[in-house]
Amino acid sequence: MNSADRSSTTVPGERPQLLRALGLWQTTAIAMGVMIGTGIFLVPSDVTRQVGSPKVALAVWVGGGLLSLFGALSFAELAGMMPQAGGQYIYLRETYGSLVSFLCGWSFFLAAQSGGISVLAVGFAKYLGQFLPLTTWELRAAAALSIAFFTLINYVGVKEGGRVQSLLTGVKVGALVAFILLGYLWVHGPAARAATSSAHSGSGFLASFGVAMVGVLWAYDGWNTCTFAAGEVKNPQRDVPLALILGTLAVMVLYAGLNLVYYRVLAVPEVAASSLVGADAAVRIMGRTGSQVMALLIIISTLGSLNGSILAAPRVYYAMAKDGLFFRWCADVHPRFRTPHRALLIQGFWAILLVVMGTYEQLFTYTIFAAWVFYALTGLAVIVLRRTQPNLPRPYRVFGYPWVPVAFVLASTCFLVNMLVAKPAESGLGAVIVALGVPMYFGWKSRAEKCAVRKGSC
Repeated sequence: MNSADRSSTTVPGERPQLLRALGLWQTTAIAMGVMIGTGIFLVPSDVTRQVGSPKVALAVWVGGGLLSLFGALSFAELAGMMPQAGGQYIYLRETYGSLVSFLCGWSFFLAAQSGGISVLAVGFAKYLGQFLPLTTWELRAAAALSIAFFTLINYVGVKEGGRVQSLLTGVKVGALVAFILLGYLWVHGPAARAATSSAHSGSGFLASFGVAMVGVLWAYDGWNTCTFAAGEVKNPQRDVPLALILGTLAVMVLYAGLNLVYYRVLAVPEVAASSLVGADAAVRIMGRTGSQVMALLIIISTLGSLNGSILAAPRVYYAMAKDGLFFRWCADVHPRFRTPHRALLIQGFWAILLVVMGTYEQLFTYTIFAAWVFYALTGLAVIVLRRTQPNLPRPYRVFGYPWVPVAFVLASTCFLVNMLVAKPAESGLGAVIVALGVPMYFGWKSRAEKCAVRKGSC
């Protein structure tokens, strides 16, 4: 019987450890489940407005998918080398030192991950309003309860959280495949023919392409999340790299299929003008019930993304706390459930507070710039570690080295420059939020050093 199958209780006197209980499908389900949220049902209309042509729009989606895949391939090498809880935080720490890794984790906790969880929870509540009329405060209460519910599931065990993730991702993927097939098998006639015509090309093609790419990359965001839970994967050297690559490839195929359906069942101007392109396509395919069917699909999709984010992100704060760079009690593992229970609770509390205050969306938007800075640095870490630590075991070596990580870093840099030009205020505020972590880092580091002198008596 392997360690993942034994009782989750620990021997008296031993310090409880995280339980390696996640298999390949569950790890892949985290990557896919977090990626497929609401973006694919909303972003295609923005992309179409920017570039004007279905062929160019599809090129944007393929380009965003390839960029995400290059990132996943690069992260896969690092994941095989360092299969520990914390994922990206660990890679940055081993490459650039604890300040850079702390600032990444700080931005995750303060806004990027916690704010993302709040955005997903409110998105779930809004689509729930399609079936139950909710006031503003009832909407916020429903969002808060969804965060509390999935936090509780993941509190009582990573196996439980993984099973829920597998179920939600399986249902979501199955429903999307069915939707794509229906779009091709059931719809014929003028709407489909009209969708094949090209809209006008806008001026400033490269600028429009770059702006459209921002939304597409947001729709793909989350492929790196499964690395956070690497400390609880049964065979992390094999399964985490595979989950990164297979999950990203699968989502690329699904996104391409959905976009082809949108352009098949709706005319190009309809796609561009739609605020809910997924729902409008569903109505064209299934009639008046289509909007409710799509609302239900988006609810399932959002819940899958929400559970995956709640499961994975606390492992970063757990790793930070083990380094003495976060609240030390967040390094505790529950003696029975073998989960980072206190890191889960503080994340849940902060995400719910962001929902109640209504500041989640602004914080999340501000830290997108910072998140991509850390993506670029992590991609570059593959090259840095090949030079500085060439003898480290690498169960997986990135395909197409060094061109794949170089392409990812260069594309990420172009994306960041484009964000600075297009959204200077949001990018600047994001940088300020990250910079606020510098005094926090030195405060926690000083306390950790004092603890070390006192031999841990803090």
